Amino acid sequence: MTGKFGLSAALTTPFAQDGSIDFPTMITQAKRSLAAGCNSVTVFGTTGEGSTIGNRERAEVLSACLDAGLDAKFLVAGVLVDSAQDAADQAGAALDAGARNILLAPPSYFKNVTDDGLFEWFSSVFQQLGDKARDILVYNIPSVTMVALSVELIGRLRHAFPGIVTGVKDSSGDWPYTQRLLAEHRDLIILIGDERHLAQGVRLGGQGAISGCANFLPSEIRAMAVDGVEDKRIEDLVVELLKYPVTPAVKVLVSHVTGEKIWHSVRPPLVSISAENRTKLVAAFESLFRSQAA
Repeated sequence: MTGKFGLSAALTTPFAQDGSIDFPTMITQAKRSLAAGCNSVTVFGTTGEGSTIGNRERAEVLSACLDAGLDAKFLVAGVLVDSAQDAADQAGAALDAGARNILLAPPSYFKNVTDDGLFEWFSSVFQQLGDKARDILVYNIPSVTMVALSVELIGRLRHAFPGIVTGVKDSSGDWPYTQRLLAEHRDLIILIGDERHLAQGVRLGGQGAISGCANFLPSEIRAMAVDGVEDKRIEDLVVELLKYPVTPAVKVLVSHVTGEKIWHSVRPPLVSISAENRTKLVAAFESLFRSQAA
């Protein structure tokens, strides 16, 4: 697709009491996000608990999205696995369905791995994808994976795989790293994962964000991700969110804004936030965004 990447809602995944995915609620949230100004939605990402969603369920989600009339060009698919073969299979299935991009995290089971090892892993994924390989956003989120993608590694990957490695989602929260990434690879799609740095990063050439907060504050996050508008309220809210496990906390606020209690549920090994802490988080949200809250 041409133009800036813009804002993608890192779609939360609703789970029924038996742990299964509630497809109608997920589709509704995807359509709601797009209608509110998001340029795409990202399924199977960190906020979507993608590492808990197996290949069969992934196929069911993609089919449900397409059957519901969602255009695949508005879908980004996360891939969060350790096996290069599994990564290629998952990415290939999403690309076959027409997904706009693949958000590809590095393998995370082994720690203290080298750039050479990571380069070979990504190379294996792309080789197994073959002619399908395109529009890959490599995902730097060391707080989760414990594996950092160096600026040098990104340079090696983009030069070895032009037209395949087309961007980076940087969720490091390391502003000097983000600055260097923008300075050295500005012609790539650089997406800022930490909303506290989002507006400034966009003003320096970043192309937007894949944001969990877009699930419940799409207009406000879009102003930052597309127009580079600062919003101190968002920065303050992120501080509040980081007091809790982030994905369950995001789901609390999705539930608050939509009025749908299903969003309180998460999959193991995550656990839901207590009622007491839900009340505290909602109160913090209300104090910052009272006029927007439902």
